[in-house]
Amino acid sequence: MMADLKTPVLIVGAGPVGLIGALDLASRGVHVTIVEQRHAGEPPPVKCNHVSSRSMEILRRLGLAEAIRAAGLPHDYPNDVAFCTTVTGTEFSRIRIPSVDERSEPPAPDRPDTSWPTPEPPHRINQLYLEPILFEHAAKEPRISILNRCLLEDIDQTDEMVVARVRDLDSGEISTINAAYAIGCDGARSTIRRQIGAKFVGEAEIARNLSSFIRAPDLLGMMSAKRQPTWMSQANNPRLSGNAIAIDGKELWLIHCRVKAHETDFAMIDRDRAIRDVLGVDDGFEYELLTKEDWIARRLVADRMRKGRIFLCGDSAHIWIPVAGYGMNCGIADATGLTWMLAAVLNGWAPPSILDAFERERHPITEQVSRFVAELGVQLVRRRNEPPAGIEEEGSEGEAVRARFGQEMYDMNVGQYCCGGLNFGYFYDGSPLIFYDGEAHPSYTMASFTPSTVPGCRLPHAWLGDGRSIYDVLGRDYTLLRFNPALDVSGLVDAAAAESFPLTLVDADAPQDSVLRQYPLLIVRPDRHIAWRGNELALRPSDMIARLRGDRSRIEAQAAA
Repeated sequence: MMADLKTPVLIVGAGPVGLIGALDLASRGVHVTIVEQRHAGEPPPVKCNHVSSRSMEILRRLGLAEAIRAAGLPHDYPNDVAFCTTVTGTEFSRIRIPSVDERSEPPAPDRPDTSWPTPEPPHRINQLYLEPILFEHAAKEPRISILNRCLLEDIDQTDEMVVARVRDLDSGEISTINAAYAIGCDGARSTIRRQIGAKFVGEAEIARNLSSFIRAPDLLGMMSAKRQPTWMSQANNPRLSGNAIAIDGKELWLIHCRVKAHETDFAMIDRDRAIRDVLGVDDGFEYELLTKEDWIARRLVADRMRKGRIFLCGDSAHIWIPVAGYGMNCGIADATGLTWMLAAVLNGWAPPSILDAFERERHPITEQVSRFVAELGVQLVRRRNEPPAGIEEEGSEGEAVRARFGQEMYDMNVGQYCCGGLNFGYFYDGSPLIFYDGEAHPSYTMASFTPSTVPGCRLPHAWLGDGRSIYDVLGRDYTLLRFNPALDVSGLVDAAAAESFPLTLVDADAPQDSVLRQYPLLIVRPDRHIAWRGNELALRPSDMIARLRGDRSRIEAQAAA
């Protein structure tokens, strides 16, 4: 029987979002309890094939980027995306994405993500390999307790605490967990979302997909006989469209088959025929169906991400068509956008009012991302289901058709597979923790962005004179970056020390051509968004600290004075 217990933070769900949230809290000195239905070591679903650059930066801060990058596909396996008639058929376009080994090569114009301003490029790895690494590190962390084979039955809260009832799935016993705060990372069917009264709003169905995880030892050889292998192969032919994703670079594949509009029931579809039509193989081709997880592409965002002491992150707060691979990655940003604030409260250097910033910052971003991906997703669904006539014809006419369609597919898709804007372009507008100065935030798209020090933007990356990433010199909490050591900042530094406000002063030598040189002083938040910039410390230190720690009562008192 599991005894009743108390914990500062309860996280429901030990997927990547919940585990990274727990690891971030632990890195900030906060104890966490995770409730998870699955057995320890039970394989996760075979989905989430891409860890974004922004997520890799978070994993770098947690000391996990190297272990993650060492896993997944073989280091020399091409990470490209190919467009072809079938997976084993004729290729007509390719988006070039470097393998792990190729990431050390200089930037190249035909590899759109190689010039990104980051110390951590994206990494192709399936959740099947990602999650066990995260779980292993979380299980070893003394500040994290993982309760496997436990199901959240219900959750409630008072003014002082969260009260959760949890059932042991093996014994059936019910126990109570009291927590200061709770985070729902319990997926699209979230119990916590329902119990706090949040509702999904948006488009309930955009498309349907058969998803089949298979073992096919001969597929790589058949592909290699026609073209260079790829991480993803997008198949387009008159029979069916779909894709094949390389999971281990050897024999494991995730096959998505686009369901046609009239096929309203997954059970009515001939899965075997669909798989063979996408792969372009005959009935003699042998494969083993390992698991299946058919899904409906949607665009749904919860109408709230918080109620009192209970918060939502990841799929419990938003689900959308997996264009750009940004479902899990947006969830990781949710979690780490919240956990530093929770740690600030629990470690005593910020009042609970700092938590008001979470929903005000993250909810607009999830809404923006959902619309970016849904708009492109609808276009792609329509175009993939209508491949041009003659796409499989031999000869010059067929070649011309494929060339035109290949360019169209490249142009439509390159932004989602090299989505710089989703990684580096988004900003927080209207946050109570940020000093806005009147300059507009640069606009961004799924693919494009402009590095900027406008408060609310991500701190632009730079390599310092000593070869270190600027991110590697930041403090754990707030950082005051000074690019001119002659500037006197002692007033703010001393006031922060007197108020036990964690502010690390860092003198940095950014490149002369860096956008960082626009202002000699920057205050950077724990999540690496800019909170303030200036040429001098013109504001009263106490006023600055009140805003940075989200001290609403002091801010209101200062405004009334």
